[in-house]
Amino acid sequence: MKQVFRRSTLLLLLIILLGGGVVLFCLRYMVQGGQWAAFSANDHAFTNGQLSSGQILDRSGVLLYDAATDSYNEDSTVRRATLHAVGDTENNISTSAKAALTHHLVGFDPISGTVGKGHKLYLSLDARLCAAALEELGWRKGTVGIYNYETGEILCMVSTPTFDPVDPPHIEDGESAYEGVYLNRLLSAAYTPGSIFKIVTAAAAIEQIPDITERGFSCDGRLTIGDDVITCPYAHGDLDLYDAFAQSCNGVFAQLAEELGGETMKKYAESAGLLSSQTINGIETAAGSYTISDSYELGWSGVGQFNDLVNPCAMMTLMGIIAGDGSAAAPRLIHRETGPFSLPVPIGGKDTVHGSWSPHTYETLHDMMAHSVDATYGQSNFGDLSICAKSGTAEVGAGQTPHAWFTGFLDDPAQPLAFVVLVENGGGGADVAGPIASRLLQLAVDDEA
Repeated sequence: MKQVFRRSTLLLLLIILLGGGVVLFCLRYMVQGGQWAAFSANDHAFTNGQLSSGQILDRSGVLLYDAATDSYNEDSTVRRATLHAVGDTENNISTSAKAALTHHLVGFDPISGTVGKGHKLYLSLDARLCAAALEELGWRKGTVGIYNYETGEILCMVSTPTFDPVDPPHIEDGESAYEGVYLNRLLSAAYTPGSIFKIVTAAAAIEQIPDITERGFSCDGRLTIGDDVITCPYAHGDLDLYDAFAQSCNGVFAQLAEELGGETMKKYAESAGLLSSQTINGIETAAGSYTISDSYELGWSGVGQFNDLVNPCAMMTLMGIIAGDGSAAAPRLIHRETGPFSLPVPIGGKDTVHGSWSPHTYETLHDMMAHSVDATYGQSNFGDLSICAKSGTAEVGAGQTPHAWFTGFLDDPAQPLAFVVLVENGGGGADVAGPIASRLLQLAVDDEA
């Protein structure tokens, strides 16, 4: 009798384990079936390891890539401008739609499996805007990002250098013209930020130093810290925090970093979202970094130098959070997806990123960035665009031309756009990157009108 009981108990346990395994498999099948179907050995979706089903289009339905015919858009400028978003023929760009979003393209359905023609994946990008951004960057290395901070949709994502995927070049090892060509600089790179990092230093000072906006400063072009000197391009004279920000006074912001201390500075870089990576439709972005130091290096870190590194997409997101008074939609690249008979496929709603600074801090930063345009950059350079911005000229080594940054947002509820422009070794941020931002934002607004 005991033997029968033991066998019955063992059989019951086996049935429970089998049932649990079936349930677990079904759950994983529903959740991960798309990734399984996108495995390169799946003959329904791939031919010789290359995607053979699905289409990639821009937000308006402009065809960017058709896997069935292995063909790209007819316009070579569009092809080069969207290379890092769409992908090259060999899938060397790991963050591209062809490489990272194949489970959206193969047309997987939990009931019927994969379908022959795959799905249509509409990216959030505006192909015309991307082409214009490429023409603005020209031969220079860099990146442009523009996104709607209310919907999260990235309208422009261009990285240079680039090439025509229909006629890829033969790239020799060490060829500087194509250095980092497979890297999406908006998503996967981190750079010395220069003066755009003063936004973080300003936020820390607003929250940690009482009455900082009422305090006066004096700049004679040099700030001595121990035996070292932090320099400004020229003596700014007497100024308050708003003017120090608008005139990008290194001395004032180095002094603030010294008062705040390295631990506080790093805490605010973290709370700005600049030290961690983001996930954009499953694509991980690069993380930034901030090194805690003492002496004069701490001062330089407060002006965005020393070992500071920032990912351009993270900075663009921070601009959206400031514009949104502490919250913004997280950036995303998928506009919509359709399956058989053009029926919509659920892709999930938008995610929201919440900042951790006080409402007063975001309001003050908003006003400071608006003041920078009025007092330094000149509203006339941006037409009728209501813009809030900060430039950056990041020193990257002796004998090298600085990186040029310009980042900010439109202060217009009808046009909730945040942006970042980076030109590697471009020179002055306001002079080089600023005009690029102005022309592209005007085009983006005109496209939406």
